[in-house]
Amino acid sequence: MNFTFNLRHLQVFEAIGSLGGFSKAAEHLRMTQPAVSMTIKQLESDLNVALFDGPGRRRLSPAGQELLLHARAILSQVRAAESAMAFHEPSDPSQQGGPRGLLHLGVVSPAHYFAPQLLGEFHQRYPDVRLKLTVANRAELLTMLTEHQLDVAIMGHPPSDADLDASTFARHPHCVVAPAQHPLAQESFIAWEDLAHETFILREQGSATRAFFEVLAQGKSLQIANKMEFSGNEAVKHAVLCGLGISFLSAHVFQLELQAGLLAVLNLLDMPKHIDWCFIHRRDTMLTGVNQAFKQFVLDEGMRISACQIASLTPSKDWPINIPV
Repeated sequence: MNFTFNLRHLQVFEAIGSLGGFSKAAEHLRMTQPAVSMTIKQLESDLNVALFDGPGRRRLSPAGQELLLHARAILSQVRAAESAMAFHEPSDPSQQGGPRGLLHLGVVSPAHYFAPQLLGEFHQRYPDVRLKLTVANRAELLTMLTEHQLDVAIMGHPPSDADLDASTFARHPHCVVAPAQHPLAQESFIAWEDLAHETFILREQGSATRAFFEVLAQGKSLQIANKMEFSGNEAVKHAVLCGLGISFLSAHVFQLELQAGLLAVLNLLDMPKHIDWCFIHRRDTMLTGVNQAFKQFVLDEGMRISACQIASLTPSKDWPINIPV
């Protein structure tokens, strides 16, 4: 089979595959729907394969599913090349070159509390950069990175078998929180078994925070008598504020409520617990231009920007424990 790929055809095809339809792709690309349909017909003719099947040709064929993966990889490399060239091309000929183009950052939900400041300070340095922020759960971001829908992300360490590079830039504290008026909020030192009869408000299954807590609770032999499940950090936090129970949350989630005295971090033995914040990108895609500049910015400034306030704990002389901060 001899053919030459047209990048515009691949861009249109990738938009249809990612957005889930011809009309949505047409709107996104600012094209008419007939123009999108003609583009796909030409691409199918060039390849001599059907890329869509089913009623109304709304579903990708097996060949279309395979091409979508290749199209995303090809377009990812094109964006990397454009970013690299934009790095050297000043918008004002009288000025030095610097990053331009699009920075598309993906973050897990706890990181979206500091990601706007991170992007804002980066944008102050490089005002020609266009910004896009995607907030998704860990599994979704890993899929987007794997399928070249995303170039860079911020989350915890990726799975060891993922073909991703992870650079640690800050610590990510997690705490058990309660309403400020909760009886346990006044206690100096709390043992894990003291929480057994408390109502826990947990994140939904699949949440990294939920998985982290379940591993921690298992290690502490904590059997929870009562629990509720809410989807999303904000829903959990507001449930705690309403007095429905206590919860295990990323410290980024409750900074304003802690400063306002509405929530309390419980003085629990061997808490807070930390994981790492990591800057993530694919190993097989060399970072260039704006993405490389942003990575260096995160490594230099990410710890400062993502810093959290946590209520200080003062160990008792008759119960010496090491409290990480």
